[in-house]
Amino acid sequence: RSSSINRRSGRSNASCPALGGHVQREEIRRLPESRAKNGGKMAKRKHSPVAAPRNNKVGQKTDGITPRKKRKSTQRNGEVQDLPMENGPSGGSSGSGGPAASNARLEDPFPWLPSRGAKGSEAVASRSFDWLIQPIGQERFFRELWEQKPLLVKRHQPGFYGDLMSCQQLDRILRERQLYFTENVDLTTYRGGVRETHNPPGRAHTAVVWDSFQQGCSVRLLNPQTYSRQLWRLCATLQEFFGSMVGANLYLTPAGSQGFAPHYDDIEAFVLQLEGQKLWRVYAPRDPSEELPRFSSGNFTKEEVGEPLLTTLLEPGDLLYFPRGFIHQASTGETSHSLHLTLSTCQRNTWGDLLEKALPTALQLALEEDMDFRRSLPRDYPSVTGVANADLANPRREAFLAKMHSLFERLWDFLPVDAAADQMVKAHLHEALPPLLSQQERECSVHGGERWHEGRVVDVQELEPDTAVRLVRRNAVRLVVEEDSVRLYHSLDNSRVYQERDPQWVELDAERAPAVEALLHAYPGYLRIQELPLEGPTECMELASLLYDRGLLLTREPLDPVDYDDDD
Repeated sequence: RSSSINRRSGRSNASCPALGGHVQREEIRRLPESRAKNGGKMAKRKHSPVAAPRNNKVGQKTDGITPRKKRKSTQRNGEVQDLPMENGPSGGSSGSGGPAASNARLEDPFPWLPSRGAKGSEAVASRSFDWLIQPIGQERFFRELWEQKPLLVKRHQPGFYGDLMSCQQLDRILRERQLYFTENVDLTTYRGGVRETHNPPGRAHTAVVWDSFQQGCSVRLLNPQTYSRQLWRLCATLQEFFGSMVGANLYLTPAGSQGFAPHYDDIEAFVLQLEGQKLWRVYAPRDPSEELPRFSSGNFTKEEVGEPLLTTLLEPGDLLYFPRGFIHQASTGETSHSLHLTLSTCQRNTWGDLLEKALPTALQLALEEDMDFRRSLPRDYPSVTGVANADLANPRREAFLAKMHSLFERLWDFLPVDAAADQMVKAHLHEALPPLLSQQERECSVHGGERWHEGRVVDVQELEPDTAVRLVRRNAVRLVVEEDSVRLYHSLDNSRVYQERDPQWVELDAERAPAVEALLHAYPGYLRIQELPLEGPTECMELASLLYDRGLLLTREPLDPVDYDDDD
């Protein structure tokens, strides 16, 4: 808006914190230090050659709760460990401070959100990750498990994930949204060592999907966060924690079947068991070249994967984490379907990916600024280099290699670490989910402003120089210098459909960049508009109005509406 339009801060005591959540008690198991080394077409409806497994009624009760006090889970080398059961809903305490295990839905529809005491989006995200992996702490998780080995958490709390997703919700999504096979939905089988995709062309009509499920096909819903607000909130929140896109896939598998062949992925995977039961087998990477891979594998045979590192039956409320490169497969028993959600993150978000962006620019800068990089190669370099001379013991070769080493060391001085990181984050923001604002946040943002009511515009709001503002999310924006321009890239206007919109940014004059930096450094604190490091109040108000109207700023309190006469 023009600088002549001010927005006045309100006097309400309302603020914009996140909502509250629950902490529950559960058990944890992790793997020992040692490792074990080691698309078809769909038949016509009603006439598929895929045999229908037994008991594929989605509505049947499959919570897997048994009356015994011990639950068994098999780990490496067939070792059976007994895990103590929490007392169920029939009576008794589940432990110090923890609620009894039950099938009841959680009262809080967003249990991963922290209490009102959390400050800013990074603190909210950290508390959300705490909720996901509890009872293990973050420090221990990243020290002992992250990118190293799997983690199994047996909770014995079928309602732990609340209404995060269910078969009933999947049915509603199929009926209410226009989903298409291959683009949004896959139908798969894995039988006799053969993995097949049975996607017909066109829209994924509900009847076709459920008929295929009854005939033994697994159903994979790609990017369910596009259709579920709860998944959207969870994934968008965890993005703030990982500094990388967090995606999701939903997998529904009929009883007595398996939908996918053994394989490994290029993401860190968190498996949340929502309904039914599923038997998982996880295998260590076969050799160092497959550890932390940059790309997913093809399908493996039984002979190629060896003995599993972990075999376990996941039940509702359980969590399984495994790093990229760990081969895995999962199947259902004869009496229970399975519904699980896989959260994924850190796809091609490595040191190597950062260097891939930084090194070409560093070399270009070195060639421009350091004459030694432009000097000619020695006349005799062909005779001392190459595969045929790799083992040659020659002083001239040693001198050549020493010079190369020296130039590489000097290349560090030209390495544009910050600019390369800016480009990495810029790419992440393009693929990221937009933040899902709480009602309090909407009231403190441009979304709580003017509206049409009874024939006129009402709830006109104005910023003033003493209005306290902050960024909506710490990691939803990035200040990037590109050639002769300064841009503030952001994910606020992204679609929930992956990269549906072009990258979004606000063009800034270079003189305004310090004010944006001040907002970034102050977060999660607020700055009064008049405190922004710009030349004068007009500049401060213009920048604040620009960012506020683009949806990038929150005010500390909702702005008071200002009523104007019709002729004003």
